[in-house]
Amino acid sequence: MRASADNETPGDETPGDSGAGASILRQPRAVWAVAFAAVIAFMGIGLVDPILPAISAELHATPAQSMLLFTSYLFITGGMMFFTSFLSSRIGAKTTLLIGLVLIVAFAALAGFSGSVDQIIGFRAGWGLGNALFISTALSTIVGAASGGADKAIILYEAALGVGIATGPLLGGLLGGISWRGPFFGTAVLMAIGFIAIIVLLPSGTSSNGASAEPIRLSATFRALARPGVAILGVSALLYNFGFFILLAYSPFPVEAAAAKLGMEDFGAMGLGYVFFGWGICVAITSVFGAPVLTKRIGRRRSLIVTLVALAVLLGVMSFLVESLAGIIVCIIVAGMLLGVLNTVFTESAMEVSDLPRPVASGTYSGVRFIGGAVAPIVAGAVSESISAGSPYLFGAGAVLLSVVVISLGWKALRRVDGHIDESPVDEAYALTGGDA
Repeated sequence: MRASADNETPGDETPGDSGAGASILRQPRAVWAVAFAAVIAFMGIGLVDPILPAISAELHATPAQSMLLFTSYLFITGGMMFFTSFLSSRIGAKTTLLIGLVLIVAFAALAGFSGSVDQIIGFRAGWGLGNALFISTALSTIVGAASGGADKAIILYEAALGVGIATGPLLGGLLGGISWRGPFFGTAVLMAIGFIAIIVLLPSGTSSNGASAEPIRLSATFRALARPGVAILGVSALLYNFGFFILLAYSPFPVEAAAAKLGMEDFGAMGLGYVFFGWGICVAITSVFGAPVLTKRIGRRRSLIVTLVALAVLLGVMSFLVESLAGIIVCIIVAGMLLGVLNTVFTESAMEVSDLPRPVASGTYSGVRFIGGAVAPIVAGAVSESISAGSPYLFGAGAVLLSVVVISLGWKALRRVDGHIDESPVDEAYALTGGDA
């Protein structure tokens, strides 16, 4: 059993305790510090959503140009995640997290001072670099430091994601009602608070690399893709995230258009904030409560198949409801329930599909996953302008169905995610380092 002395603080439970009876809420202070900062980091994803139409109007940009705010952010986030384990294994998890937070604060503030869409796109790329350093390291750090085993740690991480992307649009709507610059400055302030929390509550010398103190090779995350289970799960997550970010990045535009047709000129950023707040709350609830129930009943692989099919159907329905304000809002909120389950099950599967160290598993999975999200806004903007307003959702549905096909074809390679291995002391070690539980 790994003691993980790096993560212990006086009076706290032993991090990494895999006791099944441990409450998800009984966590060391270090875990809560990282989770709090993760909530704020994930707020940055949805914070921009309510102000996309305002940015498009005030800076004279097309919807496609405005959605590039997601593309530049996610492309850099995904690409840099392949290198975060290499960096964090050398300078430590705490330093990596702090560097990421500093970059987010700086580039979020610069985005707020921007005078054109192109400038915001560039600063969002820098923001994405900070996010890559933070998100990937936060996941592996929480899994390593949390009490109750990897499953509870991942649920806690996904709960932070859900709370973050729920409150992000609401805060974006509130601040966006004042100015489209408000959400950017708001993010800078909140991430500065997260920076202070990490400094105060996370012990120095904290490692995200489990029991191994050896530095991780630069090629480790790329070599991980040679493993069938990792590659299959990565590709399926990439396709899923394509559908996820079609819904997140594109939906504000049909919602705003449907509201305008009904004469609801004051719907604006605040209305969009409430819509995506409801969506994010559903993501948070099913991340914590829905995913464990479903995986316990039918296993992780079947949970992925069933929920992905449901999401594909829902996206297909949304393509026909783009002119119905009530219809598109209901679908967005219902989609949050499905996305919460998928986020948790995909992340659990990524951490358990191989015997890779936590930082490598997290960086590889997250890197591939976010690249899918980066491509989605480009496609959504292009097809909505050249085909129809509902066509992006059909493209999203198609990508999600392809994810189902990939998982089905790689069914045997993913057997580890359902625990189909012989139990042994080695397997216990895998459990404690982010491998099989």
